[in-house]
Amino acid sequence: MRYQTVLTIAGSDSGGGAGVQADIKTISACGCYAASAITAVTVQNTLGVTGVHPIPIEILEGQIEAVLSDIGADAIKIGMLHSAQVVETVCRMLQKYPVKNVVLDPVMVSTSGHRLIEESAIQQLMKDLLPMARVITPNIPEAEILLGGMKLERQAELPDAAKQLAESCGTSVLLKAGHLTEDKLVDIFYDAESEQLYELPSVRVYTKNTHGTGCTMSSAFASMLAKGLPLPEAAQAAKAFINEAIVAGAEYEIGHGFGPVKHFYRYW
Repeated sequence: MRYQTVLTIAGSDSGGGAGVQADIKTISACGCYAASAITAVTVQNTLGVTGVHPIPIEILEGQIEAVLSDIGADAIKIGMLHSAQVVETVCRMLQKYPVKNVVLDPVMVSTSGHRLIEESAIQQLMKDLLPMARVITPNIPEAEILLGGMKLERQAELPDAAKQLAESCGTSVLLKAGHLTEDKLVDIFYDAESEQLYELPSVRVYTKNTHGTGCTMSSAFASMLAKGLPLPEAAQAAKAFINEAIVAGAEYEIGHGFGPVKHFYRYW
């Protein structure tokens, strides 16, 4: 017997709602074994990020090496990569230990508006790391940055934007619609391997408990790929997981700002 394993490479959230903490909860809730490599420690709660302490590069590299040389990974989820040096290190380790199922969430700005990546890292991310991913999962502000400043303001613009991102980044794209204002949300998944476009609809849940939704969705996607699901089915399963986690956690009170989703809604 063996576990399906997922390695998350991301920042730590002391508040527990996003980052590595959300990733580990999600991967576990989706039935996989979670390992982690922490890129940075953030001082963070439901009100926002007030500090970021980068992990030394040799320690980050050592974490990834320790996991992949021993446990291995059926999938890798990549989150907060705050500097060009961190991006270069992750690229180097993925070349040394190739993993087919790499899901990259291009984390650039926190829910509370705190910038989480240096400008120099964005160009290296786009040039070197994004093409190594099987899937990227940007939200609208992140997609606008990756598209060179293009504005996305209407649902009808998302399919073309997802296809443009896939062509420019060399990867499949799950473009999240949560920053739009419609009651009906339609995330767009463009499967670059089959050149097929899929709509992933849901009804907007009006709640302040949306902290870590991007981390959660990308970790769920990685988990579904680790379990052997094809890309479209993995995208649909990840969308279902995050939507149900938001619904289940909508009425909870935790902290004084943006609370988390309920990762373990299936169990308690």
